[in-house]
Amino acid sequence: MLAAVRLCGLSSRLLSRSLMTAGTLNSKDQLPDMNEVRDRLRAIVGASTNWSDHVQAMEERKSLQSLLAKKQEDLPPRRMKDSYIEVLLPLGSQPQLREKYLNVYNNVRFGRILEDLDSLGVLICYTHTKAASGQTPLSIVTALVDKIDLCKKLIYPDCDIKLTGHVSWVGKTSMEVKMHMLQQHDGVYSPVLDATFVMVARDPENKRPAFVNMIIPDGPEEENLFKQGELNKTRRVAFSTASLLKMAPTADERNVVHDMFLNTLDTRTVSFRSRVLPPNSVWMEDAKFKGLEICHPQQRNIFNRIFGGFLMRKAYELGWATACSYGGSRPYVVAVDDIMFQRPVEIGSLLFLSSQVCYTENNHIQVRVHSEVSDPDTREHHTTNIFHFTYMSEKEVPRIVPQTYGESMLYLDGKRHYDAVIKSRNGQNDCV
Repeated sequence: MLAAVRLCGLSSRLLSRSLMTAGTLNSKDQLPDMNEVRDRLRAIVGASTNWSDHVQAMEERKSLQSLLAKKQEDLPPRRMKDSYIEVLLPLGSQPQLREKYLNVYNNVRFGRILEDLDSLGVLICYTHTKAASGQTPLSIVTALVDKIDLCKKLIYPDCDIKLTGHVSWVGKTSMEVKMHMLQQHDGVYSPVLDATFVMVARDPENKRPAFVNMIIPDGPEEENLFKQGELNKTRRVAFSTASLLKMAPTADERNVVHDMFLNTLDTRTVSFRSRVLPPNSVWMEDAKFKGLEICHPQQRNIFNRIFGGFLMRKAYELGWATACSYGGSRPYVVAVDDIMFQRPVEIGSLLFLSSQVCYTENNHIQVRVHSEVSDPDTREHHTTNIFHFTYMSEKEVPRIVPQTYGESMLYLDGKRHYDAVIKSRNGQNDCV
């Protein structure tokens, strides 16, 4: 294996998704693995592998404050190929690695893939912003998982996996990262998933925003990717503006809620309070799970907060268990979208996870996982993340039915996320 991550030249041909997601493995090509990715991240930031040294390591980073750019124009522009990285997950060629990634069905644990995507996304951004000397003054963290679309139901544990990615759009202090995962079958890599993450750059103490290098698209395909990044930003702003926490439901959504309400009234009484569960339905109140994690130093990231990939894995697994229990059969993840990292999780926090089935359609289950932390000393609770997962069950599932106004809003929010996922997948023939 190489000692450092291999940075690959990215031509317009490679940027073409149809060509980028299918190819034959070159047996002479030795790509770095995920351990090397994490080692590289620690070297870039100057993070210690020992928890006992973390305070000193973070103090030393403060001295890098003077290296921050005063304005974006002071930084040299980059191209998309400058940040392109390929990483190998050698499940086929290194059987000893499989145990960590194996689930009870003898397939790959998707939660582990979420952890790897998070690490790779951060390294891609550090590659885009690479400095000429020594450690970087930037603290780059995951702000948002915009979406992850899966093209395959199963990820096999005995075939090598390749992860690729590059920065596709840049703002003043944020970067969009496109990543693809492919798995080898009979010497050919075929697509498994596409992921879009948004990362933000902050100062050495991870307190204030910091400028990042602009990106200059090279050729029509890169122009299209960059424009798509702009559209993604506009879509996210519009989705946030129309949030049910800020605005009333639309007329069509109000009709949906009212029809469900009328469908649950007891026809034997003339009362708004008398509710009856329709056939093949489940009250929303009866479709939730809860979990608790104690945040130990082992789960820390290079900035000595809890690793975002770990949070995603725990939320995904709780959401999967909820979908499994609700549908009565094994669920498969279809998509992940709109995971907002609202605040960091400190070492020593109590992490509370609440999973809720909030929308169903045919054999699909939309699950929302809410995470919050509690400080053991102050007992204050703060929301850290909201996760949205779309699962597909092996058979048709019962209809989820809200009872209260608050549950009706959860239902509509779940429907919005589900509709957005299905619309996105219908536009990508190889992921349907």
